[in-house]
Amino acid sequence: MKDKLMSMLGERKNEMIEIRRHLHEYPELSFKEEKTAQYIADFYKGKDVEIQTNVGNGFGIIVTITGGKPGKTIGLRADFDALPIVEETPVPFKSKNEGIMHACGHDGHTAYMLILADCLIQLKSEVAGTIKIIHQHAEEVPPGGAKSIIESGLLDDLDEVYGIHLLPIAPVGMVGFNKGYAFNGRAYMKLKIQGRGGHGSSPHLANDAIVAGAHFVTAIQTIISRRLSPFDIGVITIGSFDGAGTFNVIKDSVVLEGDIRYMTVETQETIERELKRLAKGIEAEFDVQCDLTYTPDYPPLYNNPELTEKVAITLINANVKEITEVKEVPPMAPSEDFAYYAERFPACFFYIGCTPKGVDKPYFNHHPKFDIDEDALLVAAKAVGQVVCSIQGE
Repeated sequence: MKDKLMSMLGERKNEMIEIRRHLHEYPELSFKEEKTAQYIADFYKGKDVEIQTNVGNGFGIIVTITGGKPGKTIGLRADFDALPIVEETPVPFKSKNEGIMHACGHDGHTAYMLILADCLIQLKSEVAGTIKIIHQHAEEVPPGGAKSIIESGLLDDLDEVYGIHLLPIAPVGMVGFNKGYAFNGRAYMKLKIQGRGGHGSSPHLANDAIVAGAHFVTAIQTIISRRLSPFDIGVITIGSFDGAGTFNVIKDSVVLEGDIRYMTVETQETIERELKRLAKGIEAEFDVQCDLTYTPDYPPLYNNPELTEKVAITLINANVKEITEVKEVPPMAPSEDFAYYAERFPACFFYIGCTPKGVDKPYFNHHPKFDIDEDALLVAAKAVGQVVCSIQGE
Protein backbone atom coordinates (compact mmCIF):
# COMPACT_ATOMS: atom_id res chain seq x y z
CA MET A 1 0.00 0.00 0.00
CA LYS A 2 2.77 2.44 0.91
CA ASP A 3 4.48 2.22 -2.49
CA LYS A 4 1.17 2.64 -4.28
CA LEU A 5 0.25 5.67 -2.16
CA MET A 6 3.62 7.39 -2.68
CA SER A 7 3.38 6.86 -6.42
CA MET A 8 -0.18 8.16 -6.61
CA LEU A 9 0.71 11.29 -4.61
CA GLY A 10 3.69 12.03 -6.84
CA GLU A 11 1.50 11.84 -9.93
CA ARG A 12 -0.95 14.35 -8.45
CA LYS A 13 1.47 17.05 -7.29
CA ASN A 14 0.26 19.51 -9.91
CA GLU A 15 -3.32 18.98 -8.80
CA MET A 16 -2.35 19.89 -5.24
CA ILE A 17 -0.82 23.11 -6.54
CA GLU A 18 -3.92 23.94 -8.60
CA ILE A 19 -6.17 23.46 -5.58
CA ARG A 20 -3.91 25.55 -3.37
CA ARG A 21 -3.90 28.40 -5.90
CA HIS A 22 -7.67 28.33 -6.24
CA LEU A 23 -8.13 28.50 -2.48
CA HIS A 24 -5.50 31.24 -2.26
CA GLU A 25 -7.47 33.37 -4.71
CA TYR A 26 -10.69 33.03 -2.76
CA PRO A 27 -9.83 33.18 0.96
CA GLU A 28 -12.51 33.47 3.63
CA LEU A 29 -12.30 34.58 7.25
CA SER A 30 -12.87 32.35 10.27
CA PHE A 31 -16.51 31.34 10.75
CA LYS A 32 -17.32 32.76 7.29
CA GLU A 33 -15.76 30.03 5.13
CA GLU A 34 -19.01 28.99 3.44
CA LYS A 35 -17.70 28.81 -0.13
CA THR A 36 -14.46 27.13 0.92
CA ALA A 37 -16.40 24.50 2.82
CA GLN A 38 -18.65 23.95 -0.20
CA TYR A 39 -15.57 23.53 -2.42
CA ILE A 40 -14.23 20.88 -0.04
CA ALA A 41 -17.56 19.06 0.20
CA ASP A 42 -17.96 19.10 -3.59
CA PHE A 43 -14.52 17.49 -3.95
CA TYR A 44 -15.80 14.39 -2.14
CA LYS A 45 -19.09 14.08 -3.97
CA GLY A 46 -19.50 10.69 -5.62
CA LYS A 47 -16.64 9.16 -3.64
CA ASP A 48 -17.10 6.09 -1.44
CA VAL A 49 -16.97 7.91 1.90
CA GLU A 50 -19.23 9.33 4.59
CA ILE A 51 -19.32 13.14 4.56
CA GLN A 52 -20.56 15.21 7.51
CA THR A 53 -20.81 18.95 7.00
CA ASN A 54 -21.47 21.96 9.25
CA VAL A 55 -19.75 20.17 12.09
CA GLY A 56 -19.13 22.15 15.26
CA ASN A 57 -19.72 25.87 15.54
CA GLY A 58 -19.21 26.60 11.86
CA PHE A 59 -18.38 24.95 8.56
CA GLY A 60 -16.34 21.99 9.80
CA ILE A 61 -16.32 18.83 7.68
CA ILE A 62 -15.50 15.25 8.67
CA VAL A 63 -14.89 12.68 5.94
CA THR A 64 -14.79 9.07 7.13
CA ILE A 65 -12.80 6.51 5.14
CA THR A 66 -13.67 3.00 6.32
CA GLY A 67 -10.89 0.57 5.48
CA GLY A 68 -11.25 -2.98 4.27
CA LYS A 69 -9.27 -4.42 7.20
CA PRO A 70 -9.56 -4.08 10.99
CA GLY A 71 -7.36 -1.52 12.70
CA LYS A 72 -7.14 1.77 14.55
CA THR A 73 -9.27 4.84 13.99
CA ILE A 74 -7.06 7.86 13.32
CA GLY A 75 -7.75 11.52 12.57
CA LEU A 76 -5.94 13.70 10.04
CA ARG A 77 -6.65 17.41 10.46
CA ALA A 78 -6.24 20.33 8.06
CA ASP A 79 -7.58 23.85 8.67
CA PHE A 80 -8.97 26.11 5.92
CA ASP A 81 -9.63 29.66 7.20
CA ALA A 82 -7.76 32.82 6.16
CA LEU A 83 -6.78 36.12 7.82
CA PRO A 84 -7.90 39.79 7.62
CA ILE A 85 -4.69 40.86 5.86
CA VAL A 86 -4.19 42.84 2.63
CA GLU A 87 -1.99 40.62 0.46
CA GLU A 88 1.30 42.07 -0.82
CA THR A 89 2.70 39.08 -2.70
CA PRO A 90 3.32 39.41 -6.47
CA VAL A 91 1.86 35.99 -7.33
CA PRO A 92 -0.58 35.75 -10.28
CA PHE A 93 -3.13 33.95 -8.07
CA LYS A 94 -3.27 36.80 -5.53
CA SER A 95 -6.35 37.08 -3.31
CA LYS A 96 -9.45 38.38 -5.06
CA ASN A 97 -11.25 38.96 -1.76
CA GLU A 98 -10.19 42.41 -0.67
CA GLY A 99 -8.51 42.59 2.73
CA ILE A 100 -8.43 38.81 3.18
CA MET A 101 -5.40 36.59 2.61
CA HIS A 102 -4.22 33.03 3.15
CA ALA A 103 -1.20 34.29 5.09
CA CYS A 104 -0.72 31.19 7.24
CA GLY A 105 -0.67 28.37 4.71
CA HIS A 106 -4.09 26.88 5.41
CA ASP A 107 -4.75 26.82 1.67
CA GLY A 108 -1.77 24.51 1.36
CA HIS A 109 -2.92 22.37 4.27
CA THR A 110 -6.28 21.82 2.59
CA ALA A 111 -4.80 21.19 -0.86
CA TYR A 112 -2.43 18.43 0.21
CA MET A 113 -5.08 16.84 2.44
CA LEU A 114 -7.70 16.66 -0.31
CA ILE A 115 -5.37 14.76 -2.63
CA LEU A 116 -4.03 12.53 0.16
CA ALA A 117 -7.59 11.71 1.21
CA ASP A 118 -8.63 10.93 -2.35
CA CYS A 119 -5.69 8.56 -2.79
CA LEU A 120 -6.55 6.82 0.49
CA ILE A 121 -10.16 6.47 -0.66
CA GLN A 122 -8.96 4.71 -3.81
CA LEU A 123 -6.86 2.38 -1.67
CA LYS A 124 -9.49 1.88 1.04
CA SER A 125 -9.71 -1.88 0.51
CA GLU A 126 -6.08 -2.05 1.68
CA VAL A 127 -6.55 0.37 4.56
CA ALA A 128 -6.56 -1.17 8.05
CA GLY A 129 -9.04 0.59 10.31
CA THR A 130 -10.75 3.93 9.79
CA ILE A 131 -9.36 7.30 8.77
CA LYS A 132 -11.27 10.46 9.64
CA ILE A 133 -10.27 13.49 7.60
CA ILE A 134 -10.97 16.60 9.67
CA HIS A 135 -11.36 19.71 7.53
CA GLN A 136 -11.48 22.33 10.24
CA HIS A 137 -12.84 25.85 10.06
CA ALA A 138 -11.82 28.85 12.19
CA GLU A 139 -8.39 28.02 13.53
CA GLU A 140 -7.39 31.67 13.68
CA VAL A 141 -10.12 33.17 15.86
CA PRO A 142 -11.10 31.99 19.36
CA PRO A 143 -13.01 29.99 20.36
CA GLY A 144 -11.85 28.31 17.16
CA GLY A 145 -13.32 25.32 15.41
CA ALA A 146 -11.40 22.43 16.98
CA LYS A 147 -13.06 22.48 20.41
CA SER A 148 -16.56 22.44 18.95
CA ILE A 149 -15.74 19.63 16.53
CA ILE A 150 -14.52 17.53 19.45
CA GLU A 151 -17.63 18.42 21.45
CA SER A 152 -19.80 17.19 18.56
CA GLY A 153 -18.87 13.63 19.59
CA LEU A 154 -18.07 12.62 16.03
CA LEU A 155 -14.44 11.97 16.91
CA ASP A 156 -15.01 10.07 20.14
CA ASP A 157 -13.69 6.85 18.60
CA LEU A 158 -10.29 8.26 17.61
CA ASP A 159 -7.21 6.40 18.81
CA GLU A 160 -4.76 9.03 17.56
CA VAL A 161 -4.79 12.33 15.67
CA TYR A 162 -2.20 14.01 13.45
CA GLY A 163 -1.68 17.39 11.83
CA ILE A 164 1.00 19.49 10.15
CA HIS A 165 1.80 23.16 9.65
CA LEU A 166 3.72 24.76 6.83
CA LEU A 167 6.78 26.62 8.14
CA PRO A 168 8.42 29.18 5.82
CA ILE A 169 11.52 29.64 8.00
CA ALA A 170 12.58 26.04 7.26
CA PRO A 171 13.72 24.72 3.85
CA VAL A 172 11.61 22.52 1.62
CA GLY A 173 12.28 18.88 2.44
CA MET A 174 12.74 19.50 6.16
CA VAL A 175 10.25 17.91 8.54
CA GLY A 176 10.42 19.22 12.10
CA PHE A 177 9.02 17.62 15.22
CA ASN A 178 8.85 18.45 18.91
CA LYS A 179 8.09 16.03 21.75
CA GLY A 180 6.07 17.44 24.62
CA TYR A 181 4.90 21.05 24.71
CA ALA A 182 5.23 22.37 21.16
CA PHE A 183 3.06 25.54 20.92
CA ASN A 184 2.19 28.20 23.47
CA GLY A 185 -1.23 28.51 25.01
CA ARG A 186 -2.95 31.88 24.83
CA ALA A 187 -5.27 34.05 26.91
CA TYR A 188 -6.99 37.41 26.40
CA MET A 189 -6.99 40.17 28.99
CA LYS A 190 -9.08 43.33 29.19
CA LEU A 191 -8.86 45.85 32.03
CA LYS A 192 -11.08 48.88 32.50
CA ILE A 193 -9.77 51.35 35.07
CA GLN A 194 -12.41 53.75 36.33
CA GLY A 195 -10.99 56.81 38.03
CA ARG A 196 -12.28 60.32 38.59
CA GLY A 197 -11.75 62.85 35.83
CA GLY A 198 -10.79 66.44 36.38
CA HIS A 199 -8.96 69.53 35.27
CA GLY A 200 -5.32 69.15 34.27
CA SER A 201 -4.37 71.95 36.63
CA SER A 202 -5.85 70.24 39.68
CA PRO A 203 -4.74 66.59 39.84
CA HIS A 204 -5.35 66.52 43.60
CA LEU A 205 -9.09 66.73 42.92
CA ALA A 206 -9.06 63.73 40.55
CA ASN A 207 -7.95 60.09 40.38
CA ASP A 208 -6.01 59.83 37.13
CA ALA A 209 -6.90 56.63 35.23
CA ILE A 210 -4.02 57.07 32.78
CA VAL A 211 -1.42 57.17 35.54
CA ALA A 212 -2.95 54.08 37.13
CA GLY A 213 -3.01 52.31 33.76
CA ALA A 214 0.60 53.22 32.99
CA HIS A 215 1.66 51.85 36.35
CA PHE A 216 -0.21 48.61 35.64
CA VAL A 217 1.53 48.21 32.26
CA THR A 218 4.91 48.43 33.95
CA ALA A 219 4.02 46.37 37.00
CA ILE A 220 2.68 43.34 35.13
CA GLN A 221 6.09 42.68 33.56
CA THR A 222 7.29 41.73 37.03
CA ILE A 223 5.00 38.71 36.75
CA ILE A 224 7.29 37.38 34.03
CA SER A 225 10.56 38.47 35.64
CA ARG A 226 9.75 37.81 39.31
CA ARG A 227 6.87 35.34 39.56
CA LEU A 228 7.79 32.75 36.92
CA SER A 229 10.67 30.34 37.18
CA PRO A 230 13.53 31.23 34.81
CA PHE A 231 12.83 27.87 33.17
CA ASP A 232 9.19 28.69 32.41
CA ILE A 233 7.95 30.49 29.31
CA GLY A 234 5.53 33.39 29.58
CA VAL A 235 4.78 36.60 27.68
CA ILE A 236 2.42 39.46 28.50
CA THR A 237 1.80 42.02 25.76
CA ILE A 238 -0.41 45.08 26.17
CA GLY A 239 -1.48 45.68 22.60
CA SER A 240 -4.08 48.38 23.20
CA PHE A 241 -4.21 51.29 25.65
CA ASP A 242 -7.31 53.34 24.94
CA GLY A 243 -6.67 56.59 26.78
CA ALA A 244 -7.39 59.17 24.10
CA GLY A 245 -8.72 62.44 25.43
CA THR A 246 -7.89 66.15 25.66
CA PHE A 247 -4.45 67.40 26.65
CA ASN A 248 -5.63 69.41 29.66
CA VAL A 249 -8.24 66.99 30.98
CA ILE A 250 -7.46 64.24 33.47
CA LYS A 251 -8.88 61.07 32.02
CA ASP A 252 -11.86 59.56 33.81
CA SER A 253 -11.30 55.96 32.57
CA VAL A 254 -9.06 53.89 30.32
CA VAL A 255 -9.31 50.43 28.75
CA LEU A 256 -6.31 48.16 28.21
CA GLU A 257 -6.26 44.94 26.20
CA GLY A 258 -3.52 42.35 26.31
CA ASP A 259 -2.28 39.05 24.92
CA ILE A 260 -0.86 36.40 27.25
CA ARG A 261 1.21 33.42 26.12
CA TYR A 262 2.46 30.44 28.14
CA MET A 263 3.82 26.96 27.59
CA THR A 264 2.17 25.12 30.47
CA VAL A 265 -1.17 25.20 32.26
CA GLU A 266 0.65 25.89 35.52
CA THR A 267 2.25 29.02 34.06
CA GLN A 268 -1.14 30.20 32.84
CA GLU A 269 -2.59 29.81 36.33
CA THR A 270 0.29 31.78 37.84
CA ILE A 271 -0.09 34.64 35.38
CA GLU A 272 -3.85 34.79 35.89
CA ARG A 273 -3.51 34.83 39.67
CA GLU A 274 -0.86 37.57 39.63
CA LEU A 275 -2.75 39.76 37.15
CA LYS A 276 -5.77 39.72 39.43
CA ARG A 277 -3.60 40.49 42.43
CA LEU A 278 -1.95 43.46 40.70
CA ALA A 279 -5.33 44.81 39.58
CA LYS A 280 -6.46 44.86 43.23
CA GLY A 281 -3.22 46.59 44.14
CA ILE A 282 -3.85 49.29 41.55
CA GLU A 283 -7.29 49.87 43.05
CA ALA A 284 -5.81 50.41 46.52
CA GLU A 285 -2.83 52.49 45.39
CA PHE A 286 -4.67 54.90 43.07
CA ASP A 287 -8.18 54.82 44.55
CA VAL A 288 -9.70 53.61 41.28
CA GLN A 289 -11.93 50.70 40.31
CA CYS A 290 -10.56 47.89 38.13
CA ASP A 291 -12.75 45.60 36.06
CA LEU A 292 -10.49 42.79 34.82
CA THR A 293 -11.56 40.24 32.20
CA TYR A 294 -9.22 37.28 31.77
CA THR A 295 -10.19 34.61 29.24
CA PRO A 296 -7.93 31.64 28.43
CA ASP A 297 -8.60 30.40 24.91
CA TYR A 298 -6.22 27.96 23.21
CA PRO A 299 -4.34 25.67 25.62
CA PRO A 300 -0.66 24.77 25.13
CA LEU A 301 -0.23 22.14 22.42
CA TYR A 302 1.22 18.94 23.83
CA ASN A 303 2.65 16.35 21.47
CA ASN A 304 2.47 12.84 22.89
CA PRO A 305 6.20 11.96 23.25
CA GLU A 306 5.83 8.26 22.37
CA LEU A 307 3.66 8.96 19.34
CA THR A 308 5.95 11.75 18.16
CA GLU A 309 8.99 9.51 18.51
CA LYS A 310 7.27 6.93 16.28
CA VAL A 311 6.50 9.63 13.69
CA ALA A 312 10.11 10.80 13.71
CA ILE A 313 11.50 7.28 13.29
CA THR A 314 8.98 6.54 10.53
CA LEU A 315 9.99 9.63 8.56
CA ILE A 316 13.72 9.17 9.13
CA ASN A 317 13.44 5.65 7.71
CA ALA A 318 10.92 6.51 5.00
CA ASN A 319 13.35 6.67 2.08
CA VAL A 320 11.24 9.36 0.39
CA LYS A 321 13.36 11.59 -1.84
CA GLU A 322 11.25 14.65 -1.11
CA ILE A 323 11.97 14.36 2.64
CA THR A 324 15.60 15.44 2.95
CA GLU A 325 15.85 16.09 6.69
CA VAL A 326 13.93 15.10 9.81
CA LYS A 327 14.94 16.88 13.00
CA GLU A 328 13.74 18.01 16.40
CA VAL A 329 13.00 21.73 16.55
CA PRO A 330 12.34 24.12 19.47
CA PRO A 331 8.81 24.88 20.68
CA MET A 332 6.90 27.57 18.76
CA ALA A 333 5.77 30.84 20.35
CA PRO A 334 2.40 31.14 18.52
CA SER A 335 -0.76 29.25 19.51
CA GLU A 336 -2.68 26.58 17.60
CA ASP A 337 -6.12 25.18 18.31
CA PHE A 338 -4.95 21.71 17.31
CA ALA A 339 -4.08 21.78 21.03
CA TYR A 340 -7.70 20.82 21.78
CA TYR A 341 -7.32 17.55 19.84
CA ALA A 342 -4.06 16.91 21.70
CA GLU A 343 -5.82 17.42 25.03
CA ARG A 344 -8.40 14.79 24.14
CA PHE A 345 -6.40 12.20 22.14
CA PRO A 346 -2.77 11.06 21.74
CA ALA A 347 -1.53 13.50 19.09
CA CYS A 348 1.39 14.58 16.98
CA PHE A 349 1.57 17.94 15.22
CA PHE A 350 4.68 18.50 13.10
CA TYR A 351 6.14 21.02 10.67
CA ILE A 352 6.81 21.03 6.94
CA GLY A 353 9.48 23.44 5.67
CA CYS A 354 8.37 25.65 2.77
CA THR A 355 10.89 28.48 2.28
CA PRO A 356 10.18 30.00 -1.17
CA LYS A 357 12.83 29.43 -3.81
CA GLY A 358 15.56 32.07 -3.96
CA VAL A 359 14.53 33.73 -0.68
CA ASP A 360 17.16 34.26 2.02
CA LYS A 361 14.91 35.91 4.60
CA PRO A 362 11.40 34.44 4.24
CA TYR A 363 8.40 36.19 5.72
CA PHE A 364 6.84 34.39 8.67
CA ASN A 365 3.23 33.30 8.89
CA HIS A 366 0.66 36.15 9.15
CA HIS A 367 2.81 38.58 7.13
CA PRO A 368 1.21 40.26 4.06
CA LYS A 369 4.13 38.96 1.97
CA PHE A 370 3.92 35.39 3.32
CA ASP A 371 4.49 32.79 0.61
CA ILE A 372 5.47 29.14 0.26
CA ASP A 373 7.38 26.90 -2.09
CA GLU A 374 4.60 24.73 -3.47
CA ASP A 375 6.95 21.73 -3.61
CA ALA A 376 6.23 21.54 0.13
CA LEU A 377 2.70 20.32 -0.60
CA LEU A 378 3.97 17.00 -1.89
CA VAL A 379 6.36 16.76 1.08
CA ALA A 380 3.40 17.23 3.43
CA ALA A 381 1.28 14.66 1.61
CA LYS A 382 4.02 12.04 1.54
CA ALA A 383 5.05 12.67 5.15
CA VAL A 384 1.50 12.25 6.47
CA GLY A 385 0.97 9.36 4.06
CA GLN A 386 4.03 7.62 5.48
CA VAL A 387 2.65 8.06 9.00
CA VAL A 388 -0.69 6.56 7.94
CA CYS A 389 1.05 3.59 6.35
CA SER A 390 3.21 3.00 9.43
CA ILE A 391 0.05 2.78 11.55
CA GLN A 392 -1.33 0.24 9.08
CA GLY A 393 1.63 -1.99 9.85
CA GLU A 394 1.15 -1.94 13.62
